[in-house]
Amino acid sequence: MPGTPTFLEYATLSSKWNSVASPPGFTAVSGGTVKRAVDPVKYDELKSKRAWDLAISPAKTLPMNAFMLYMSGSGVQIFSITSIVMLLFSPFKAISGLEKAFAPFLPTATASSGDPLFLQKTVYMLVNLLPVALALWKCQQMGLIPTGTGDWLAFETRGTAPELSLR
Repeated sequence: MPGTPTFLEYATLSSKWNSVASPPGFTAVSGGTVKRAVDPVKYDELKSKRAWDLAISPAKTLPMNAFMLYMSGSGVQIFSITSIVMLLFSPFKAISGLEKAFAPFLPTATASSGDPLFLQKTVYMLVNLLPVALALWKCQQMGLIPTGTGDWLAFETRGTAPELSLR
């Protein structure tokens, strides 16, 4: 049987690795962690910048959507119709969730009586209407929007097609 049990005392424990040098760039910090106070003015400025990023974010997908619609051609196909439906309905869904989207960016203390993010929200709504304009342009290119008088008047005929044929 072994003798008396030995206990490990961590307060006086010496390590064989104490003689190894610290890696380059390492600074030993003794004691507790130092916490820096957050400046509320700078925090509100950061929130405002993030609100502007959110306001213009729908415009970042516009070139990709325009390229997709361009590549789908002017014929009425399922791909172009689903792209148009997506472009028509998703902006209204985004606008309906406007307050929820901008809620994290409200300043901590508001001194004014109005909405502090009014300009960002207005830009967000206007930028969200750009895909609707793109979808309506594509519908017009596909001939789905009645733009000529022959489209809604029964006694008027449609004009001649702009194509030329050689005989």
